[in-house]
Amino acid sequence: MILFLEYPRCSTCQKAKKWLLAHGIEFTDRHIVEENPTAEELKEWAGRSGLEIKRMFNTSGMKYKELGLKDKLLSMSDEEKFALLASDGMLVKRPLVVTDNSVLTGFKEKEWEETLL
Repeated sequence: MILFLEYPRCSTCQKAKKWLLAHGIEFTDRHIVEENPTAEELKEWAGRSGLEIKRMFNTSGMKYKELGLKDKLLSMSDEEKFALLASDGMLVKRPLVVTDNSVLTGFKEKEWEETLL
């Protein structure tokens, strides 16, 4: 089963959800703020995706900028980064799609087609 983590008011998340529905892909929907990923989940997903932890951050979000994370992340340990991501769903890059063998961050249609179809 596919896990789709989204912030419902995010236009990119809305577009991604429409894409999933249009392609008949079944998924479990999870509100990324109301049910934020845990540090353990994020560690597992980062490992499965092969992505750098920094790629899991919503770098264009207000919270990221507010906290000045562009510079702070450089001196943080991986554990601190995962704990920070787990503290606020608005810091996590969205939408986030988790399958048994892949993790997708953001909505890039070509990447989604290659991975999910």
